[in-house]
Amino acid sequence: MAMKIYVGNLTFQTTSEDLRALFAQVGAVETAKVAEDRETGRSRGFGFVEMSSREDGEAAITRFHGQDFQGRALTVNEARPREERGSTGGGGGGRGGYAGSGRSSW
Repeated sequence: MAMKIYVGNLTFQTTSEDLRALFAQVGAVETAKVAEDRETGRSRGFGFVEMSSREDGEAAITRFHGQDFQGRALTVNEARPREERGSTGGGGGGRGGYAGSGRSSW
């Protein structure tokens, strides 16, 4: 069974290929993706790697958490499921009924 890993504290120059190459040192990488800002395309400083097995994933966490990569100490741990945002209603009180940062996604 595959294991998804969160990788944080990446430099803004780190690419998805850099991430794939690093984690391939430990085992088979299914996917590697650096999160990018939707508007600018710039790295957001974190990413996700999916290792093909739980054993490879645990080995990668042990090997790379706290290790230097491109001048930064990595934060590496098992990814948690994404929390749903905005579906609980409420919020926005005192702001004219608008919730959020004032940006529109439409």
